[in-house]
Order: sequence, then C-alpha cells, then structure tokens
Amino acid sequence: MFKSARAFSFCCLIALTVSSPAFASEASLSQQLDAIFNKHAYVEKNVQLAWLNNGEEYTILEAPANGGKGLDIVAYETASGKRRVLVAAAKLVPSGQSAPLEIQDYSWSPDKKSLLVYTNSKKVWRANTRGDYWLYDMATGKLTKLGGDAPESTLMFATISPDSRRAAYVRANNLYVEELATGKIVQLTTDGSADIINGTSDWVSEEELKLRNCFRWSPDSRSIAYWQFDQSGVGEYTLINDTRSEYPETVKYKYPQPGTTNSAVRAGVVPVSGGPTRWIRLEGDSRNHYIAQLEWAGNSNEVMIEYLNRLQNTAQIMLANAGTGDARLFFEDTDKAWVDHFPLDWIEDGHGGTSADLLWLSERDGWRHAYRVDRKTGQPRLITNFQADLVAKAGIDSDAGWLYFTASPAEPVRLSLYRTRLDGQGTPERVTPNDQPGFHAYDIAPNGRWAVHRYSTFNRPNRIEIVHLPDHKAVRTLVDNDELARKVQPLIGKAEGNPNTEFFEVPVANGITLNGYMIRPPDFDPKKKYPVLVNVYGEPASTTVRDAWGNNGRLFHALIAQQGYLVISFDNEGTPAPKGREWRKCVYGAVGVLSSAQQTQAIRELARERSYIDTSRMAIWGWSGGGSNTLNVMFRYPGVFSTGIAVAPVADESHYDTVYQERYMGLPEANRQGYHDGSPINFASGLAGHLLVVHGSGDDNVHFQGTELLINKLVELGKPFDFMDYPNRTHSISEGPGTSFHVYSLIARYLEEHVPAGGVAQ
Repeated sequence: MFKSARAFSFCCLIALTVSSPAFASEASLSQQLDAIFNKHAYVEKNVQLAWLNNGEEYTILEAPANGGKGLDIVAYETASGKRRVLVAAAKLVPSGQSAPLEIQDYSWSPDKKSLLVYTNSKKVWRANTRGDYWLYDMATGKLTKLGGDAPESTLMFATISPDSRRAAYVRANNLYVEELATGKIVQLTTDGSADIINGTSDWVSEEELKLRNCFRWSPDSRSIAYWQFDQSGVGEYTLINDTRSEYPETVKYKYPQPGTTNSAVRAGVVPVSGGPTRWIRLEGDSRNHYIAQLEWAGNSNEVMIEYLNRLQNTAQIMLANAGTGDARLFFEDTDKAWVDHFPLDWIEDGHGGTSADLLWLSERDGWRHAYRVDRKTGQPRLITNFQADLVAKAGIDSDAGWLYFTASPAEPVRLSLYRTRLDGQGTPERVTPNDQPGFHAYDIAPNGRWAVHRYSTFNRPNRIEIVHLPDHKAVRTLVDNDELARKVQPLIGKAEGNPNTEFFEVPVANGITLNGYMIRPPDFDPKKKYPVLVNVYGEPASTTVRDAWGNNGRLFHALIAQQGYLVISFDNEGTPAPKGREWRKCVYGAVGVLSSAQQTQAIRELARERSYIDTSRMAIWGWSGGGSNTLNVMFRYPGVFSTGIAVAPVADESHYDTVYQERYMGLPEANRQGYHDGSPINFASGLAGHLLVVHGSGDDNVHFQGTELLINKLVELGKPFDFMDYPNRTHSISEGPGTSFHVYSLIARYLEEHVPAGGVAQ
C-alpha cells in the first residue's frame, strides 16, 4: 500500500485526501517501483573512457586486481587490447589518509607527465562542478593538492596549460593560475563577488547555454581568455526552505525572467603572469547580447567569439585581436526564428599546418547542415549535401578528409553514424551497419580511426564497444549489459521484436504526420478496449519518441502497461526531431499552442484508426515542458482526456528564464498575445476532468511560484484539482530517500483511481 503518499485536492478551499490505489496487482507494482527507484536494481553499467596518444590507446577505471580500495587507471592498446596499469589506486593516497582518492574525473597534462584527479565534488545547481584537484607526478609519484590553503571543495574547472607547466582554476568567482613545479599561485582577477563572476557563468547561462568552464588557455600558455558576468541589476529570486531548521531559511540567486534585465557579459584576455585584462570590444549593449562561445582562433593572437543578440536570431562570429581587443565580424548566421548554436570546431589543413577553417552548423537551406567557413574570406561552403538533418557532429578526420556525424534521413526515431567529405564533394554515406536498428552514439578518437560506440533500442539497454572506422568492425566489447537485458525482460517482454511495443505514424491537421510509440499490456487483446496513458513533452528542448533505451522512465511505463494500459507518446511539431527546419521552428512565438492541438488531434485520430482505444478512459502526463503541455491539453481541449498529471510545469511563460523563453517566444512586450496563448494559466477555466499538479518547492529552474499562481487561479475559478508539494526538492524531484519512488507511486495510483485499468469488451 502507498499509505505514505498524499496529495491535496482543492475545491473552494476544501482540502481532501486522495484515496488508496486499486491496482489488481498492487503489492507487485509497489515492489517493482521500490526495486526501480529505491533499490536501483536496474541500473545500466557504463564505462568512463578517455582517449590517449591520439587514439592509439584509451584509459578506463578498474577496481584493483587484489581487491584493494579505490580504482586503477588502466590503459589499453586500441588495436590489440594489450593492457597496462598506468596509475594504481594505491599511488593516489594523500599523506595522512588511508584510502585512495575517489576519482570523479581525471585528465592528463599535455606532456603526459602529470595526472590531474578531480574528487570530493559538491553540487552547484545541476552539476557537481566544485571540488578538490590533486596532481600526481608520474615520475616521482608525488601527490599534491592544488589551491594551496584554499578551503575544501572550492576549486572549479582546473585545467593544465598546453605547455604542462601551470594549472588554471576558478575559486570564489576569481581566476587563478598555479605553477605545478613550485605551487606558486597567481590571482589573475580580484573583483570576483556575488555579482561579478569571472571564469564561470551565471545561473541562466549555465542552464540554457551550457556554460560552466568559462576560461580558455592560449596555445602558447601565456594568456587566458575568459568570460565575465556582472549580475548587478538582475532580478533576485528567493527559495524558501521551511524544513532544514527551526525557522525558514532562504537561498537568494539572480534569475532573469522574460523581458527583464540580464547579466552584462564581456570577454577578456589576461596574461598568466598577472596584470590587467584586455577586454574585447564588442558592439551593442552587453546586457542584451550573449557570448555563447569563446575559443582561441587556432593561434595565440586571436580569439573567436560567438556573439548572440538577445532574440538569438543572429549569431555573429567575431575574430578579436588578443593584444588590442579590436574585433571584426568574420561570419554571420541568421534565422527568422532562432539560431541553434553548436560547438565551434576547426577543420585543420591535414598537413600539420596552422591554417584551419571553421566548421559551422546552420539551417539556412531548410535542413541542419554542416558548412566549411573559409578562414580567409568568411564564406561558407556546404559539406553535407543531402536532404536531411545533421543531428550532431561525431568527429573530424582531417588527415583523411572526413566529417563524421549522426543523422536519421529515413527514420526520425532512430540515429546512425554517417560521414561526408570535408571538401563537400559527393553525398554523405552511412557508416553504421544497416542491420543495426536503434539509437547509436559515438565518441571518435582524435586520429579518426577508432570510436567508442554506444547503441540501444527501445527494448534493449546500451551495449558499449570499440569499433574501427570506417568499416565499423567491432574489436572489443566494453559493456554488454546482457544481465540487465535479461533482468528487465519480465517487465518489458521480449527484448527484441517485442509484439507489445510499436513505433507508428499518425496524421494530424494540415498534412502533418507525427511519430509515436505504443506499449501494450502483456495480455493485449485487440477485440477489447483499453485505457490510455499519453506521455508528453512537446517543447523544443527534447523528443520522447526514440528507438532508444529510456532507463527508469521506460521501466515505469512498462509497469503501467502491465496493469492494463496502453502507454502512448507523440512528438509534435516544434520538438527537435530530425525532420527539417520548418518542423522544428514553425512554433516560434507560440510555444504551447500547436503542441497541445497536435497532441489532441493525434490521440483522436489514433483512436479512430484503432478500435481498442477506450476514449472514455484516457489520461495524459508530463514533466517540465511536458507538464505545461499536459495543462494546455486539459484546459484548452476539455473532455479529450479525463485525467491529467502535470509535474513541475511552467504555468505562465512570462515567469520562466530569459534565454529559453525569449529564444522561442521573442520578447514579451513584442509578443504579448503569444505569451498569453502559450501559457496554460490563461485557459484554466476550461478544466473539466481530474488534474494532479506536482512540484518541488526548491525548484530553482521552473519555480514553484508558477504553480502557486496556477493554484490561485483554479481556486478563484472554483475548479477541483489535486496538488502535491515536495518540500525543498529541485526540478528533478529526486532529492532525499524515497522521493523518486514516492513521486512515481503517486502518479501510478492517481492514474488508477481516475482511469480504471484493464481491457473491456467492445
């Protein structure tokens, strides 16, 4: 029994308790959810691998052969598999301690004479980016902690210089350099504070632009280029923790909402010996532009910057003189909606020289294609010459003249490896074998001859192997996850060719076809009618319909199907499926409008095609943007779904962050109607069915504020609904023992209470 799970129902300010679940196999379901979310019984095995010697070797972490503590760093010859222990765990024991360092990450100095180990990390918002760094001298065996007398777990992003003589890192929003031989520390910036951030990023740039390590060594090791953010004037948000101590505690941080003041951002270059920073001169208001990327431009004299305007529809690639700070426009990409930004990559000349062209991804011709931008002229040349999207760059083999990338020309739900000539001649060719369906990801070695290949299907966990390129011959399996595959079979059915799972297409209005998947009950009978649970996301940040292993989410939906439900998901227009620019960007300025319409159209059409769908028993649920779309469907299309479950939703788009919301919606003052129409709260009067809203009060991303505003609106309208608050949990609602189990148990029992399970006669 889920006696501890509790939700609150509000109707005219009357609180009620959600009743107990009624699953026929309730005990079994509870035990299975406990195994997934509490006991972590279905965790995939993975491998932490780093290429060594240009890809001729790789290193992984392994437990010591003698059963000792810690992890050895072990090298393997890529071709032969010959093994050698590079650094034994026993050598990574600090003086005065009995146990080796816990290796959370590691890197080698360019000369391979020193090993840098990251350990004792602490969470900073979403990632553990603050911790301790230890340097191990391969020749002497000496182990030294960086940072001098710096407090524990206060260093960020320690990086060894190209000449292997120094390490740079951030501490307390200032940038430091430390000589490895002597331990001498030079503080390069001194103005770091709560508002002035050097070498790392503000909250919104970390979340939306993926900026964390915000400094770069020059190739000659004499200078460092870095970002500086000035948060003064940015709106301050307060998170309230009611349970940590006797009286509530608060956490305050800067969070810009749409149309409000952003941080001022600039880039500068500072000598590693110390001295003033030379700031790069960029035109325009620094609070209405983003420095999305910053890299040295293949030499130590120039810095290359991706400079985005606030609307994010114009990306200017600027070349700046590191000595004078003067900058000039090198290349510009624009879009009527938004410009997606990808890592700045260089295409070397392949002959050991210093000249290089820029590799740039753009949707200027209607597809996401790769272009080679001439270093001298700034003119782009198409190099992926086909009518399909490049999904992600996988690697560049400059010597042989190939770009490797992933794409899905014929099957949007799957992903494979392709390659194309760097000179743009010919058409891309598939590298992944045709007889391997599913989702494929690659980490290609610097020499372009080897790759770590990870692949899975909807019903089969990841297999990880080393393959040779371009013939894709597997030379070594690193992780097979066969044991997990066998273990999950009772939950999901047959691992391959599962008759209870299906990928399909369904037409909606205006000649558009959506991809979808369906999981059927184990004893499915097409002559009966079954209830439905639709899982939705529907926003530009992600897709749900992929022939890939979905970890705990996949298992949860399998358990729901076992209870007698059809579990279905659709990817509407506006999701980042590889189906062309228009598919992805037609929602600009109206996020939430088309998605909710197409989700509704899709389930109606599918029910028309398939008589076994019981339209009187249908529920929809989603998390984050999926929670928003759940609300929009329930409010704008009442009666289609009898039940909705919205977890951590954005109820009002004007209260999410600037970078995400303005990218897809524009500025509020210029698109008031769009912000109104995309926000579920403005259509709450349409609620006609059962609704459960779930949120963590410590959510720093999608604030609890939006759900509170929605609650007020529903109360004002006299609408009955159910609500669950998880105190101090973040957007993942996963912190604390039992939390994930509790969330998914709540969803399961709310579904069963309002949408009875099982097939019935048609």
